[in-house]
Amino acid sequence: MSEHSGEVILLGTGTSHGVPVVGCKCPICLSDNPKNNRTRSSILVRAPQGNFVIDTTPELRIQLLREAVDLVHAAVFTHAHADHIYGLDDLRQFGHLLDRDIPLYCENNVEQQLRQAFAYAFAPVPANRKRGAIPRFEFQTVTTNPFHLLGLPIQPIRLLHGKLPIFGYRFANIAYCTDVGEIPEESWPLLENLDVLILDALRYRDHPTHFNIAQAIEVVEKVRPRKAYFTHISHDIEHEKASQSLPENIAFAWDGLRIPFSY
Repeated sequence: MSEHSGEVILLGTGTSHGVPVVGCKCPICLSDNPKNNRTRSSILVRAPQGNFVIDTTPELRIQLLREAVDLVHAAVFTHAHADHIYGLDDLRQFGHLLDRDIPLYCENNVEQQLRQAFAYAFAPVPANRKRGAIPRFEFQTVTTNPFHLLGLPIQPIRLLHGKLPIFGYRFANIAYCTDVGEIPEESWPLLENLDVLILDALRYRDHPTHFNIAQAIEVVEKVRPRKAYFTHISHDIEHEKASQSLPENIAFAWDGLRIPFSY
């Protein structure tokens, strides 16, 4: 069977504040190294039958323009914190271009928070009113069961963000696990035999809801992917200097990093 190629684009690799942080004058926030400039964390996946994003950050429009992405056919959500959902309205253009509803894959609790935060997008459209600029979305419920999206099998991975249950996702031997501070026992087998693990590694110091760098390295050593990239990175991390201290198969991700994969 012939192999086909897809691609993951890291649209953003920063924390909920982004980097630089507003009002901060630390050397990293003032750095002119573009790899120290981090928008909020999300990825775009170029799948066999189109493009989907995992999470819709507040910078989504800017991220898509920067990476010359013309269409997004679906969105998948890890959880409903502000830095992961508040770019949802930037998908409105794609419903217009495709002339159809854009599917939103998420858990029931995330759906409820999206409906509350974007009530105008989900209110019934009166029969005598044209849709105009009203977004076109439809929800698809995500559980721990695998599903198919745009020609790729997707495996949800239960993670814990502090006490909050969230999802990471595995596809084409790549796993994306952001905003995680604990991996439940039943989820470890879903991280076996990975080509690439993209993993939360917030900073050097401990954090109650995120892996720090030492904890993330321990996860990589246990899972043993061929390559690991750390994401959701704070302004504590200077890209070039911190990279020198990582094991050979681990790197800090950066906005715009592209990772090819086969399916």
